[in-house]
Amino acid sequence: MTPLWTSDAIAAATGGTASADFAVGGVAFDSREVGEGDLFVALSGEATDGHRFLPQAFAQGAAGAIVSQPCSEGDWGPHVRVADTFAALNDVARASRARTGAKVIGVTGSVGKTGVKEALYAALDRAWPGEVHRSVKSYNNHTGVPLSLARMPQVARAGVFEMGMNHPGELAALTRIVRPHVAIVTAIAPAHAEFFPDESAIADAKGEIFQGLEPGGTAIVPFDSPHRDRLVAAAQPCAARIVTFGLSKGADVRAIETMRVKTGGSFVTAKVGERELSFTLSQPGDHWVSNSLAVLAAVDAVGGDLGLAGLALADLGGLPGRGARFTAQVDRGEALVIDESYNANPASMAATLAVLAREPGRHVAVLGEMREMGDKSADYHAALVQPVVDARVETAVLVGEAMKPLAETLEGKVNFVHVADAAAALEAVRADLRDGDAVLVKGSNGVGLARVVAGLRGGM
Repeated sequence: MTPLWTSDAIAAATGGTASADFAVGGVAFDSREVGEGDLFVALSGEATDGHRFLPQAFAQGAAGAIVSQPCSEGDWGPHVRVADTFAALNDVARASRARTGAKVIGVTGSVGKTGVKEALYAALDRAWPGEVHRSVKSYNNHTGVPLSLARMPQVARAGVFEMGMNHPGELAALTRIVRPHVAIVTAIAPAHAEFFPDESAIADAKGEIFQGLEPGGTAIVPFDSPHRDRLVAAAQPCAARIVTFGLSKGADVRAIETMRVKTGGSFVTAKVGERELSFTLSQPGDHWVSNSLAVLAAVDAVGGDLGLAGLALADLGGLPGRGARFTAQVDRGEALVIDESYNANPASMAATLAVLAREPGRHVAVLGEMREMGDKSADYHAALVQPVVDARVETAVLVGEAMKPLAETLEGKVNFVHVADAAAALEAVRADLRDGDAVLVKGSNGVGLARVVAGLRGGM
């Protein structure tokens, strides 16, 4: 097989010096993720130094490394020595972008970006099997994005990259590395609100993604967002074409009709420009209908096959922490678990509670606090009362100190318990679940509600 990188190519990209000839098939900066034939980038950070893990990386099969400390090959293994390993990772990412002929799509947004990235990958891979690359997990920050780009095979036909931020200016830097042909903003919501004065500032920061668009590029903007015009204004100086998507009549890509199907998803008839497409969407909820329209807009923009994209959306499975579903064994029966444990903000809380509302049986919600909400945190948490009531939640397990305002507003409306941490939440929900229940697990990742999901998956 053609190697992903050779030592000569790495040295040329970084200005480094190779200790010996080598070739690699993958790239990693976490020694625990190094596989046979990979390149290990020894990043140095405040908490730890990747050079400490070079022996482990080579023991696990690394074929080479990027280092910044002096060493002999006998001490570690074949390597390229550079002045700064983080800068070198970015250099390799830029070299990857420069050499590829792939159509590149960048995805950002306050909610939905990982789901849209995965759905886009599935849709494009139907048309171009084995020729589509994507960022894995939620590698969407200043280290994850260049890593994902460095991993892209030169022969890829399309690449889909998720880009996140929690401060102004971060997306501007990332998008200039990725240089997308298509840039998507999924939605705007008060995520990372403590770092921004208001939602408009969040919209401005998300709009930075358009600054890296290639000439002739396409900007894809949520039509139904109250910040639509702000995003369009951000895109206009950078994009040759602006496409809107949404549920309202004026959107360029819109849902003409939606109907819930027995499996929990939706049957959607969509208008894409002058064309119509009907497809079944496996994922439940109006937010996923909106996500699917963004996917169709991007597939169309890069010349993909809309029909095959529709088939991919029908087969799309839930992601762990982002909508995956499974059956938990409870006393004398089973309960449905909806795993939304990876992250949370007011918009995603409301959307997933609306999904819970559609499920049969008794509704239980394990809701972890929403973090980085700033000085309006109490208001954001208290405002969840209506989505909880509308979802017909019979028992709510509220997790974390920041959930206190919601506990106070739920008093007399919904049965609830307020606990300190995930371990107590698991104990509480285990004691309450019954046959036929549907339970939603949702909260910011730092709350650790993945432990609740794992506990339920492991059985009662």
